[in-house]
Amino acid sequence: MKYWRIPAFIFVVTFLMFFLYRKSSSDALLQTAIIDSASCWTGAGPYQIPVDSAGTIIRYGYQLITNTAAYLGPNGRVAHMSNGMNCQNCHLDAGTKPWGNNYGAVASTYPKIRARSGLKESVEMRVNDCLQRSLNGFPLDSLSKEMRGIVAYIKWLGNEIPKGEKPKGTGIVDLPFLKRAADSAKGKKDFIISCASCHGINGQGKAALNGIGYLYPPLWGNNSYNDAAGLYRLSRFAGFIKNNMPNPCNYHHTILSTESAWDIAAYVNSQPRPHKDQSRDWPDITKKPIDCPIGPYSDNLSEKQHKYGPFRSNSTVGKK
Repeated sequence: MKYWRIPAFIFVVTFLMFFLYRKSSSDALLQTAIIDSASCWTGAGPYQIPVDSAGTIIRYGYQLITNTAAYLGPNGRVAHMSNGMNCQNCHLDAGTKPWGNNYGAVASTYPKIRARSGLKESVEMRVNDCLQRSLNGFPLDSLSKEMRGIVAYIKWLGNEIPKGEKPKGTGIVDLPFLKRAADSAKGKKDFIISCASCHGINGQGKAALNGIGYLYPPLWGNNSYNDAAGLYRLSRFAGFIKNNMPNPCNYHHTILSTESAWDIAAYVNSQPRPHKDQSRDWPDITKKPIDCPIGPYSDNLSEKQHKYGPFRSNSTVGKK
């Protein structure tokens, strides 16, 4: 008998057992990651809207979200009351995309007291807030067919989420703060490489072929969101960019680094845009987020530092 074969055999068996153990462990970790990432909330699509009387108003709300300009834009068929952008330019995929500034937690968390207004706000108030800030327009009558449609659609999207809960993947992700200020000069270079082909070298966007609304929205200038919009805060815009841009990337497959997201946000938000009076915002300024770009503040940091950072690591960014 060739005794050298015994230790060789033992070695091979041991190696195979080790390999299979590592593989099973890796598979388990991979499966855990898949389950974890799959737990992000994703909204239902338009083909799941009920085909009944309730579905009619929900479907109208969906149409208003996806094609706002056609109904409420400068040449809207219902009213002329917004800047020509669509709600889904900021609330991606009609407010259903994970970490795409979606509507997942609206129905479950409203009405609620918001620090920005200091009031208990309804869904209707929240919708009008967006119309006046992100669409730089005017509020809808809360009893109008258009408001009823938008609210019905938003509530339908979140109808399976228990009251008070906010599922993972709703809203915009909170990115870690940089250890430095966000750099608009670096952001300009990254913008030209990664963003200008869609949004234009001057941030003017690309108009839709039918001349109504935009295929790619303007990021600054008279037709973009004003300086009271949520995306004018760097933490909100950087988080939005990180998991969604350049389109069609998503949180599974991001393209830009966290630093690039912050720097691009700094560059875009350093450009001119409409101004909205915010003197009534944040009645308790101690609750104002650290990255709110317009004063007054309860600390002694400059307005520039509040806009671009560096921010303190213990500061709250998610207040709205």
